[in-house]
Amino acid sequence: MRTFLCLVIVGVVVGSAAHAWADEPPATQAATQPTTLPTWKRERDVIYARTAATALTMDVFTPKQNANGAAVIVVVSGGWASSHEALNTPLIAVFMSPFIRHGYTVFAVVPASQPKFTIPEIAENVDKSVKFIRANSERFKIDGGKLGIFGGSAGGHLSLLQATKPSPGKRLSLNALERASGNVQAAAVLFPPTDFLNYRGDGKNIMDDPALEPFAAAFDFQEMDAQRHKLMPVSHRRHTEILRETSPAQFITKNTPPCMIIHGDKDELVPIQQATIFIDKLKAQGVPAELVVKAGAAHGWGNVDVEIEQMAVFFDKHLLGRDKGKESP
Repeated sequence: MRTFLCLVIVGVVVGSAAHAWADEPPATQAATQPTTLPTWKRERDVIYARTAATALTMDVFTPKQNANGAAVIVVVSGGWASSHEALNTPLIAVFMSPFIRHGYTVFAVVPASQPKFTIPEIAENVDKSVKFIRANSERFKIDGGKLGIFGGSAGGHLSLLQATKPSPGKRLSLNALERASGNVQAAAVLFPPTDFLNYRGDGKNIMDDPALEPFAAAFDFQEMDAQRHKLMPVSHRRHTEILRETSPAQFITKNTPPCMIIHGDKDELVPIQQATIFIDKLKAQGVPAELVVKAGAAHGWGNVDVEIEQMAVFFDKHLLGRDKGKESP
């Protein structure tokens, strides 16, 4: 499993041939595949926050043609482990190109990573990135009210958590970053965990799941003990509370934005049950929701650009108001 995580970005293996994710596609490939490999401008290492003396960064990819003013935030995380180096692998160009071809500015957000940080801290990083993007929408030439979010596996979990539990903006603050909210207007994700307290079945705690072992550090929740002046493991009761607080399916309301999940029906790591309970709760609240089942697929598959294209169309519908059948520029 650890080897697998070294080969993925946001939990997705791209089976198609791809070039290195440089500042723009190589001229030869861009010329021969203009529809699949669009051109873009890349701004590297934009610092969106700092935590524990660590700079948190994102790379910004702006389409050179047909920018539509909306944005897709890509949460770079697999197994709640994140690395900026993942953005320079040969797998990424085909992976992100559908979004850019549809005209979206792509913000590849690298949150903090386990084992140093746990899920609540990583989720807080994602929220800070959304607020930063919205507060700087004029700088990036986007509409701060048209933000989609995407990720796969752990990145999908963090994306749905952002969609269901965004931080509100402080309207009276003099600081633009504090005034910005963490709201997103749509989410589209691949095979995400959604409910840690009902994992594989009702009432089944993920901590009892044997598949958790490679990711256990992300669940090693600790809090400051005021009397001892040091971090201490939380109680079992508090641990369960945090699991609930970080389960997107527990926080769905009628105000949750439209969501799409694509999930393989043979996924043994993150069961498709996690997708169905989330989508069912969305529909019960009257929220637009789409579940696409990938027949015979496990946790990750080749040629994922086909699914990313579906997600770009989903964002077109819910961020831009385009008809599903209408082709993008």
